[in-house]
Amino acid sequence: MNHLIQDSIEVYAHQTAKEGKVLCGDSYFFTATSEYFVCVLADGLGSGQYAHEASQAVVSAVEQYHHEDVDSIMKHSNKALLQKRGAAVSVFKVYFQAREFVYSCVGNIRFFLYSSKGKLTYPLPVTGYLSGKPQVYHTQRFSFDPHSKFLIFSDGYEFQGIKALLKGLYPAKMIAEEIIANHAKSNDDATFIVGSLL
Repeated sequence: MNHLIQDSIEVYAHQTAKEGKVLCGDSYFFTATSEYFVCVLADGLGSGQYAHEASQAVVSAVEQYHHEDVDSIMKHSNKALLQKRGAAVSVFKVYFQAREFVYSCVGNIRFFLYSSKGKLTYPLPVTGYLSGKPQVYHTQRFSFDPHSKFLIFSDGYEFQGIKALLKGLYPAKMIAEEIIANHAKSNDDATFIVGSLL
């Protein structure tokens, strides 16, 4: 399990490849500065080598341009997929000082934000995928309370009762361990990233 812990945020990520495949078609990247946390999850179409190459191209673009705003990062991600297989892509940035999430997604990646007051926010993604062709992005902004939690995952996971999973005083690490133990699927690439804002 990959993780990042710093003053403002704690994050855990886990990934499994489709049964029988060496390479996972999902890729992700996250990093934090003193000002923001940025995260991308890309699910390459299909599985295996070409799906992996497509999702890795997105991750490379985000690593390079993560200091830019979310709209620009999505544009760079789309450009990186020209002549590749295509990918569902979700990018979000958390601005610590402004207590704001900025979120954009094309394709079937799911994102949930659970506030410490019990409100569950679930932005609807734009259908389709990025492939280098011109694309409309739907970027949304959400404010968050201290101790909010978020969960983002590729379609290799199917959850029943997301609210129950994120609710309560469980630390992000315990939620991640619960997902690994009880929500694994082997018939698709699967990735989740769970975090808690401190």
